[in-house]
Amino acid sequence: MDAVRIIAASRRGLAQARTVEEIVVEAWQAQALAEAVGSHLAISGPHEVRSRARGLGDAGGRTSAALLIPAPRIGGPRAAQLSEVRDTQEALRGLSWLLGEVCEALVGVVCAADEEGMYWTCVEAMDVADESRDRVTGILKHLAVRNRDMG
Repeated sequence: MDAVRIIAASRRGLAQARTVEEIVVEAWQAQALAEAVGSHLAISGPHEVRSRARGLGDAGGRTSAALLIPAPRIGGPRAAQLSEVRDTQEALRGLSWLLGEVCEALVGVVCAADEEGMYWTCVEAMDVADESRDRVTGILKHLAVRNRDMG
């Protein structure tokens, strides 16, 4: 499945999440997707962004250790469905939006957290999502420069 479709599904999932557990699971889903998109682009993306994409894959992969909530049992991670990235820039823009939305949702969880473990889990997840978003932004800027130089 194309990255853009999976990103849209993840944005819908996050928007529909109502409980702390659902929000944390959606944060995990988004980071798994960042890892998958980064890994995919590191192998078959534009040559100029492959090393940066590898960094995105690495950053996305750190979240599974940061979040206490296990992967969803039903259907597994959405990222496992990733088979292609048809439009690199559109996928990266959507991923950036998703990661920003994840950070916003986790801020709400942090503010309402009454358990110290959940508080720190969400703070760590926000840091990783923010780092992934920074990496996505860097790749997009690099692509913009490349396109400008080619045009």
